[in-house]
Amino acid sequence: MAGPALIRAFRTLRPATLAVVSGRLPVQPVPSPTSCALFPVWRTCRVRTLQVCSALYAGHNKWSKVKHIKGPKDEARAKMFMKFGMLIRIAVKEGGSNPDLNLNLAQILEQCRSKNMPKASVDAAIKSAAKPTSQHMFEARGPGGCLLLIEVLTDNNSRTNQDMKRMLARNGGMLSDGARHNFNRRGVVVVPGQNITAERALELAIEAGAEDVQEAEDEEEKPLLKFICDMTDLNKVRTSLKELGIQITSAGLEFVPRNYTSLDQDQMESASTLIEILTDCPDVVRVWDNIQADS
Repeated sequence: MAGPALIRAFRTLRPATLAVVSGRLPVQPVPSPTSCALFPVWRTCRVRTLQVCSALYAGHNKWSKVKHIKGPKDEARAKMFMKFGMLIRIAVKEGGSNPDLNLNLAQILEQCRSKNMPKASVDAAIKSAAKPTSQHMFEARGPGGCLLLIEVLTDNNSRTNQDMKRMLARNGGMLSDGARHNFNRRGVVVVPGQNITAERALELAIEAGAEDVQEAEDEEEKPLLKFICDMTDLNKVRTSLKELGIQITSAGLEFVPRNYTSLDQDQMESASTLIEILTDCPDVVRVWDNIQADS
């Protein structure tokens, strides 16, 4: 008869035992002989087992760290080196490629070394100073009436002008002639301010020959002290502070505001967003402002 013969054929195809593998999903049950009429042998298929174990997820946390920690750090580091490269090119254009004869270049190169900028990148920036580029200073007014000076180095003036106008218009700012009159170009020596009181900072300024000292913060909100001096006295003030045992963070020429604009919390957030967008622009070297937080 067809029925018993079919059952015998099915039993010869079935494995004698089902191996149970640790960590695998259970194998689907094989149809019973009574249901073989509904599921003929030639239409049945083997069921693949799916292995589920912790090894499948190995590397997930590592990739998260790379993406969310190392990635942003590498990106910030690359941007910092790019800005240093632009500063080097400007310094070479203004005073030549010899650091012994170009004090501004010497100060920038020292900052590059302190930030571990590769020597190959420094050399490439010095050589690229010979390329045809133009330096400009855009004067602007930002949220709350704050004043901005935007230093750019570009090989396409038309593109950069359009980018500046677009970024300012979209973020509560506009070009404003005359903003530069509110700034003086001075020598600035920056030192860590964690362990220096205001009284001691004034004493150091007098001893080093600086005209003024201002409190500031870095990107990580750590306190800094800026010793302001005449451009010609920059190296003298830097050397004096170093001889007094003060660690130097940076030294160079900056635009220091004559008067400051006080902003409330909302205006401060809008201005910070605008400055961040401007700074991220590949053509922008530095952005100076006269913003003072509303206390």
